[in-house]
Amino acid sequence: MNLLHTAVVIVISVVLAACNSTPREPISTRDASAYISQQSAAQRSARVSDVHYDLDFTLTGGTTFSATTNVNFNLSDTNKALTLDLNQATISHFSINGKKVYPNYNNRYITLNPGLLVSGRNTVEVQFTRAHSTNGEGLHRFVDPVDDKVYLYSHFEPAAAQQMFAVFDQPDLKATYTLSVTAPKEWTVISAMRESSTTEQGDTRQWRFPQSPKLSPYNFSMHAGPYHQWTDNSGKYPLRLFARQSVVDQVTPQDWFTYTQQGLTFFDEYFGIPYPFKKYDQVLVPDFLYGAMENAAAITFSESRFLFNTEMTATQKQRLAGVIMHEMAHQWFGNLVTMKWWNGLWLNESFASFMGTLATAEATEFTHAWRSFYANNKQSAYHLDSQASTHPIEVPVATTQNAFDNIDAITYSKGASALKQLNHLLGEKAFQTGVRNYLTQYSYQNAELNDFITSLGKAANKNLTTWSQQWLYEAGVNSIQASFSCENGRITQFSLNQTAASDALPTLREQHVQIGLFTKGRNRLHHNISMPVTYSGSTTNVTSLVGLYCPDLVYPNYQDWGFVKVNLDPVSFNTAKQSLRLVKDPLLRSMLWQSLWDSVEDGSLSLNDYIGTVLVNLPGEIDYTIVGQVLSSLSKTRIYLDKMAPINQRYAQKAIRAIEQMSLRKVMINSQNRDVQRRWFANYIAFARSQDALNNIDALLNNKASIKGLTLDQDLRWMMISHLNRYDHPSAMYWLRKERELDSSDSGQKSALAAEVSRPDALKKRQWLTRIQQDTNLPFSKQRTIMDNLYPSEQKSLSAVTAEQRLTTLAQLDQDKGPVFMRSYAKDLIPTDCSYGNVSALQHLQSNSEQLSDGTQRALKEAIQQEQKCLLITSKMSR
Repeated sequence: MNLLHTAVVIVISVVLAACNSTPREPISTRDASAYISQQSAAQRSARVSDVHYDLDFTLTGGTTFSATTNVNFNLSDTNKALTLDLNQATISHFSINGKKVYPNYNNRYITLNPGLLVSGRNTVEVQFTRAHSTNGEGLHRFVDPVDDKVYLYSHFEPAAAQQMFAVFDQPDLKATYTLSVTAPKEWTVISAMRESSTTEQGDTRQWRFPQSPKLSPYNFSMHAGPYHQWTDNSGKYPLRLFARQSVVDQVTPQDWFTYTQQGLTFFDEYFGIPYPFKKYDQVLVPDFLYGAMENAAAITFSESRFLFNTEMTATQKQRLAGVIMHEMAHQWFGNLVTMKWWNGLWLNESFASFMGTLATAEATEFTHAWRSFYANNKQSAYHLDSQASTHPIEVPVATTQNAFDNIDAITYSKGASALKQLNHLLGEKAFQTGVRNYLTQYSYQNAELNDFITSLGKAANKNLTTWSQQWLYEAGVNSIQASFSCENGRITQFSLNQTAASDALPTLREQHVQIGLFTKGRNRLHHNISMPVTYSGSTTNVTSLVGLYCPDLVYPNYQDWGFVKVNLDPVSFNTAKQSLRLVKDPLLRSMLWQSLWDSVEDGSLSLNDYIGTVLVNLPGEIDYTIVGQVLSSLSKTRIYLDKMAPINQRYAQKAIRAIEQMSLRKVMINSQNRDVQRRWFANYIAFARSQDALNNIDALLNNKASIKGLTLDQDLRWMMISHLNRYDHPSAMYWLRKERELDSSDSGQKSALAAEVSRPDALKKRQWLTRIQQDTNLPFSKQRTIMDNLYPSEQKSLSAVTAEQRLTTLAQLDQDKGPVFMRSYAKDLIPTDCSYGNVSALQHLQSNSEQLSDGTQRALKEAIQQEQKCLLITSKMSR
């Protein structure tokens, strides 16, 4: 909309307001942004109720779509103006209660003239056209590079429904929806309800959908395109799965349907409420911002996470099952009962993470799901909760712009861990009863944190006020350590000592844990006893252990009931270092491995010693999950070694070479175990630095070498080609050009881009950086690919070339680009190089960062702390 037209609209709206004889409050208290504050949203929901949307879309496959929104709602008063959200649209017709008027529209929301509204039922009609989104929000449009077919999908969380239709875009204004869509006749349209009719109209088809149940705007969805469809009607609820036609061969529908049926059976029983929608659709979509989204009855999943060019590995299958369960839990907790405002998003995600893992462990073949949660999700939460940028689980959210500022591992995994601990503290049956009562009481409504906590407390007959304050409103992770003394082989004193995260985060929490005691035998570590204990405060004496055999190892969070970091006492620390191979319990072994890595990051164990422990013990490790956990720590080790160069260059080269060779040996001897072999092969590629290793990768690509049992599918080929380009191998560009011609798919284009961007060419890197900073036409999915691959850890000197530019332009980019862009940019492109000089530069920027958004300030804090941690680890290394 041009400025002259906007001015005319404002003048006419003011005149219309003046025509009403009753004095009015100001037209709107909102600012001119698309983001509504919590206060404004609360004021709006206090006046608006019983909302219904009648939506009509015309989709052509072009870059724009046209639509009509009819909004019907009750209004309690006409004392002041009301706003209706609609982002960046061109309005062709607008009426209030049947009266056609010029819209008072600022390209972000329409201000409804109170003189045309009534106390009671109102109808607003908006006809408009809008460009499709290309950043993964709103109604996203994607053109398949393989066959030029167009696919659309919607994504609205937290407040992007306004990019597709006129809406009161806030979670506590739940509404019912009817939908009509005219689209090319070869397309399928998917939404919260199954279509009631389709009518061919020449080259198009009109789809009509019946009225939906009450949903928050972010839970509603519409997806359209020539999607391929699989169906499964063998269970209680009809299932459908959709994917682009060009990727059909990469989908194994039976896996999807199996896990989905298992989950629906589990959740029906656990919640005691049947699945609240009439069908269950799942849609694989490209360019997705996140892993998946729980749209009511029409869940979207990221292709990049769940499409593979060969049979899925065990890890990939488990990830698929876990995400299906997570999004399914949301259908009850999130869609059926929804938070009132975005400060409740953590509970939505934490509960789904907790229930998703529980369902995966109890309803699928992945009975070890909680071990995987410990090794991956929980460690991310521990890491983040130890950062200077940590935050409480429950935090205020000022506006919808801030809704995702704190959506991270604390939101998902610390919150889930807190719920797991609460499950142990209250008892599983009381916890389940509380959840059932909550879902029953607030079905199709909005609720707040206190509603949930009160329901659990009543079911367990326990006051949870103190628990809530300690766990949900105070940041930081505590540590515990066993303290014991022995005489004549028997324990004479035993206590658990709890410490706070820091002086700035002094909270000590109550937790219910198990203490495990172990003694060394010739061939194994013997488990003597497990003792449940509820501890609190700085010291808790455990007199029940006095008199038992003196242990060689104490683990005070045995079986991982609590969310707490474990500092091993000196006796247990030595046992862990020397006797990992004797630990038969895989969860305990995993936790001991983690304790050793934690000791590296807190400076109590040198990186050299840790690498030595890995080289001695990891080759004998047979547990797939633990192998993945330790290889993940080795990945971090490699980054530290790269960042430390040239201070520890000689040691770094030797250590990386040793890990490279260990990995290749494990690839060769695991030819009968595809999953384990691929895991080690991926690690081999990551550590391949020697000329021999790079030449071997080239020979494998060229079929001049082979490894028994290993099939080089498209995913592995791109991984290898990208690595050769990172190290500028003589054949790298040949393979890049050849593979780009062979694989024209969307994932192939992104893989080729990643390989090209990672090449060690200073001039090209500066050009790529300029492009993502200035090119607004580059699809965001490709911008993210560039950011992720521009400065690999070993290219420290190349990163330094543009480090100052990235710092000086950070504030302007933060202002211009918005939160979706900056979440990726700040994570990948704030410079880190493990030097005191860079710490000083980052701290200087931090001291002048008032103009930075909260999310970018947080990323800056984390970069500083990461630099300081690297310097600490460097100082502890023996050269």
